[in-house]
Amino acid sequence: MENTIDTKKLILSKEDFGSDQMVKWCPGCGDHAILKSIENVFPEMGIPKEDFVVVSGIGCSSRFPYYMNTYGFHGIHGRAAALATGVKLSNPKLSVWMISGDGDSMAIGGNHFIHIARRNLDINYLMFNNKIYGLTKGQYSPTTPKGSKTKTSPQGTFETPFNPGELVIGARGKFFARVVDTNLKLMTQVFRQAAEHKGTSIIEILANCVIFNNQVHALITGRETKDDSQIVLEAGKPMIFGADRDKGIVLRGTKLVAVEIGKDGITEADLLVHDPSDPDPGIHLMLANMTPPELPAALGVIRSVAAETLEEAMYASIEREKKASKIKCVDDLLTSGGTWTID
Repeated sequence: MENTIDTKKLILSKEDFGSDQMVKWCPGCGDHAILKSIENVFPEMGIPKEDFVVVSGIGCSSRFPYYMNTYGFHGIHGRAAALATGVKLSNPKLSVWMISGDGDSMAIGGNHFIHIARRNLDINYLMFNNKIYGLTKGQYSPTTPKGSKTKTSPQGTFETPFNPGELVIGARGKFFARVVDTNLKLMTQVFRQAAEHKGTSIIEILANCVIFNNQVHALITGRETKDDSQIVLEAGKPMIFGADRDKGIVLRGTKLVAVEIGKDGITEADLLVHDPSDPDPGIHLMLANMTPPELPAALGVIRSVAAETLEEAMYASIEREKKASKIKCVDDLLTSGGTWTID
């Protein structure tokens, strides 16, 4: 049956999505800001409350379904993507939001992570990246910086960390964005854009774990360093950053380079203009890989490319097969082929 609710007449508020459960994240944890942002976004989507589903795996981030007054599913470690896929394919009208952490997504859930990116299912995937296992008390994760001393790497980890954006784009993902937990306005804006995108929208959220990895993103989020260490990308606008808006990004050969506007003849016209909709992933991949202090970390929507979703392809295939088949009902099936009568 089609949904006959006139969504334009829906009037919902953030209070409608607030849970009666006690939020058990540590005081100062970046997850609190993410929750607040989602509570701001959901009422604006024009979707009936009963059509929201929040799915998670295991970890601090994955407590999220308890803190939202929606339908939800708290799954097992690394398997939230499989659950979200089943929910969306069985009922495509649902707005499915998957919540995961850097360990849940890219360690035990790594296989599911790359495949949900390439399949382009229409869900919104929030990946909280604090570069540590917080719930299990401080083991290194797939995004922990090389050399970091943790509970499981007392001499410093020897492993090269994943860059989530590089992994998403390499898996042929169509939407990747990055935000920081200290910028609620940008986070809310990007969540809205993710909700509007048809396909798998993966948002990496640089979140701070105040207990086991405090200030891991300090260079990007710190009050004194953030202006020169982050750039907020906007579609159709030149890539400008800096406290005085006097720095920018240019392409020289096959590399992105930070330059000063007004120096060596550089003008705003020389800067790269952001185009997240370009199907070619080359520039998007370079943007996702930028890291301070050499280059600012790219925030905002880095890649947003229109493409057929998995559920669209699946249901179109079902309709084609139904039209082509001579069997339209159970009676047709029972009387097809060789039949006989028993006296």
